[in-house]
Amino acid sequence: MNIDSIKNGIVIDHIQAMRGMEIYELLNLKDLDGSVAIITNAKSKKMGRKDIIKIDQDIEIKMDMIGFIEPNATINIVKNDKLVDKYKVKLPEKIVNVAKCQNPRCITSIERELDQIFLLTDKQNQVYRCKYCEMSLK
Repeated sequence: MNIDSIKNGIVIDHIQAMRGMEIYELLNLKDLDGSVAIITNAKSKKMGRKDIIKIDQDIEIKMDMIGFIEPNATINIVKNDKLVDKYKVKLPEKIVNVAKCQNPRCITSIERELDQIFLLTDKQNQVYRCKYCEMSLK
């Protein structure tokens, strides 16, 4: 398989295999005017298998959203066919409006305008809890 390189844009690499579509949907990449390539289940020496997303457009990336789904991902910024920046994503301490609290008694169920805020409470197990009712996401 041959996927062309991008001239100006972003490559999200080191995504756990079969999780690329989650990132695609969370970042609303379907709404972009430019091309987006999602490579799933690619061979990787480091990971065994991985997904890669190539965005042929310079956009603002929400690193906390990617970090929530895939804390080991890397973001590569390409300009004029050259890699100009590389960022390692990390697990965010707080996520806002990325997930919804499943507790029907939580204030966010009643107050719809209230931001859905989750705080990282267990880094090792990647557990987030609602700021308001402390219900766990996992």
